[in-house]
Amino acid sequence: MEEQLSITRGKDACYELRSQITVESNLSDTFAFFANAENLNLITPDWLKFTIVSDTPIKMSSGTQIEYRLKIHSFPVKWRSEISLWDPPHRFVDTQVKGPYLMWSHMHTLDVSPDGQTIVNDYVKYKVLFGRLTNRLFVARDLRRIFRYRNDATQKALSFESRSNSRIK
Repeated sequence: MEEQLSITRGKDACYELRSQITVESNLSDTFAFFANAENLNLITPDWLKFTIVSDTPIKMSSGTQIEYRLKIHSFPVKWRSEISLWDPPHRFVDTQVKGPYLMWSHMHTLDVSPDGQTIVNDYVKYKVLFGRLTNRLFVARDLRRIFRYRNDATQKALSFESRSNSRIK
């Protein structure tokens, strides 16, 4: 499955990351996978030392806030995001309330492909301290690595779930 991943700079000094993959899973199962916040542990690279601090399980809906801890280049970071839009099974948005970015908004959209698989789109708009320099030296490279890992892990997890579900039925 071909992955599409790009980062561009917008007119407002914000950066835009766009990513698209197709997974071997139906829309309902794919959304359920993303609706379970604990699956972030499966699709986040180990080198980030990512941990969900909020009590689990987390009931996802508009207004839900989730707290995390992670390490970026060995520096401990606390991050809190809020689900600012919840529209099952097609899209949701998580927005940084507190964290390493000056601004972070991540829209996840899911669409059905002609062959019944699911197209997963990520659109992230972000702004970083010290702008272009920070983005060029660290952030863009890190985000590409993170999203490549995330896309690969998502495809593997959902491909396995699809095969497991078809055996059960």
